[in-house]
Amino acid sequence: MTDRPGSILIVRLGAIGDIVFASALIPVLRQAFPKARLVWLADEANQDLLIHNPRLDRLAIWPRARWDRLRKEGHYATLLKEFRNLVRSLREERFDWVLDLQGLLKSGVWAALAGGKTRIGLGSREGSQFLMTKRIDRRTESNTIGNDYLKLAVELGLDTEAFAMDFVPGTAAETEAAKILEQSGIDGPYAAIFPFTTRPQKHWIDGNWSALADEISARYRWPVVMLGGPGDTVRAEGIRERCRSDLKNLAGRTGLGVSGALIRHAGLGIGVDTGLTHMSIALRRPTVALFGSTAPYLETGRENAVVLYEALLCSPCERRPSCDGTFTCMAQLTVEKTLAAIDGILNRP
Repeated sequence: MTDRPGSILIVRLGAIGDIVFASALIPVLRQAFPKARLVWLADEANQDLLIHNPRLDRLAIWPRARWDRLRKEGHYATLLKEFRNLVRSLREERFDWVLDLQGLLKSGVWAALAGGKTRIGLGSREGSQFLMTKRIDRRTESNTIGNDYLKLAVELGLDTEAFAMDFVPGTAAETEAAKILEQSGIDGPYAAIFPFTTRPQKHWIDGNWSALADEISARYRWPVVMLGGPGDTVRAEGIRERCRSDLKNLAGRTGLGVSGALIRHAGLGIGVDTGLTHMSIALRRPTVALFGSTAPYLETGRENAVVLYEALLCSPCERRPSCDGTFTCMAQLTVEKTLAAIDGILNRP
């Protein structure tokens, strides 16, 4: 595309990992169009991933949870007023480009409501393709991290030299993270583990996490902290109870910004296919990613970040596991293999 937009809207409402991947477009767009106004529309639950990024001119918030509550409680007038205000604020930007990175009907509707001159959909489906002026297939043969967003940048004719995930935790998150580390008695290097994600077939064995934390503590003399969301507290406590070492269980205690700040200062991150693992790579931390039923990428783009993935005939099964809950692809990633990968990246010259 040859036109130079003066204003650009990125629509990527969720999920955590995809927003982290898609953030690599921010420096690319900023480099290509340094004077353009760059706005991102996201679900309020994910705002901490973007709100402190100095390369964005504005973060527009869709307060989906609040609107759901207003609808259930019958406050339709308030809901309608807030909806109109958000649409008006977007239209007032007079966007030249609207980039729908999610490609779903809900994101396509928001792209259309924003009223951009050119609406470009990445992998648009569910009817959202009919709301776009241009559609780009997100499928790619590349195994690199953020490959579909990189493809979009190339299709837009942008220089991709600056393509790199762009996450900024923010000052307040850094301060809170420092307080948590002090309260936990941590004043030196530590490892962070991210065992939790949305689908059971992406999980590693809980007992493996406990054993891994014990081995890291014994081998490196590092404390280990465990991060997760409010819905992960029961599993997290089970993992902690199996440990012989003093695993610091922070699951449910930190939001996305504070989690990011804790990851930024970690000496090592280990996790499954979950947003915090991708965040660890984005923040350039030594990282080991454990993939099985999903493999969003195999090449991390970083010498200090590796993916453990041993494909079976059924891998990756994504949302359709055929193993009756045995999740063999994840079980074959043993503690010993994980420790070998950790040794490899930590001892790399």
